Amino acid sequence: MIIDFLNRINEINENMFEGFDSFIENLGMADWLADAIIDSFHILPLLFLVFFLIEIIEFFWAEKINDFMKKSEKTAPLIGGLAAIIPQCGFSVIASTLYIRKFITKGTLIAIYLATSDEAIPILLAEPSQIHYVLPIIGVKIVIGVLAGYLIDFVLKDDKYISITAKHKDNCEHCEEDEGCCHHSVSRRRKRELIYHPLKHTMNIFAFILIITIGLNFLIDVYSNHVALHSIFAKCKFFTPVFTSIFGLIPNCATSIALTMLLIKGSISFGAAIAGLLSNAGLGILVLFRHNENIKDTMKIIGILLVISIVSGMLLQWYRF
Repeated sequence: MIIDFLNRINEINENMFEGFDSFIENLGMADWLADAIIDSFHILPLLFLVFFLIEIIEFFWAEKINDFMKKSEKTAPLIGGLAAIIPQCGFSVIASTLYIRKFITKGTLIAIYLATSDEAIPILLAEPSQIHYVLPIIGVKIVIGVLAGYLIDFVLKDDKYISITAKHKDNCEHCEEDEGCCHHSVSRRRKRELIYHPLKHTMNIFAFILIITIGLNFLIDVYSNHVALHSIFAKCKFFTPVFTSIFGLIPNCATSIALTMLLIKGSISFGAAIAGLLSNAGLGILVLFRHNENIKDTMKIIGILLVISIVSGMLLQWYRF
């Protein structure tokens, strides 16, 4: 039903851009460039719709989700992993802040990092032909995130956890405000942002998608006939998750966009894409580096995140998911 609904929307989308497509094709530019521009513009309406729905969820339920997370203890990795599947840029930021303020454990933090989908899900939902990737990505990330979260807490016996109290809430009234990807507050939201932020975020992501798609199309056009290059990639295929996991650590929306576009175009396998998306915790890692005074602790978290991502990606690669 959902696939049929998205396909109908996609048909409307195709008809809406019919005149625009003809205009671009008649400009006489290279096929790889024309295709990149057309494909990127076709995503715009659906991308805005997805981000608008996400904004509604964040506006009305984000605070309840965050408060519930703060009060949870034994179920925190599970709740954190499930909550992180909502593709919102602010959740990993909030998780990092909660960890630094000792409200959640290291296992819960890493569970959230691993389960966070960032821009992957919206981009796939905006491409009905690629929707078959959505549930596998969500399912794998949740399972790995939750299992890893509980295992880390069991092994490390994190003693930094402090249950939240009214005193902690009072002390945080003047804490530094955390920002999301578009420099908006992730804890204080205004009704005007229900339209403004999805629109701004859509245009930002569209710009990333356009640039990345142009780059990928150019590389594919130039190197598609280079047998030596294909031979190198074929030999290194099993170790691709190592490279994508390291790439995934870059705290930027463009990272998950690039990984998703590479998966869609068949340039990387599902296992390699998952490896990169697991390690991609968005701006949460940036907040951890900026505000966690214990640099060794931060590097330990990054190391654990990277190892789990690489191993998971290589296993999926081996099993040819």
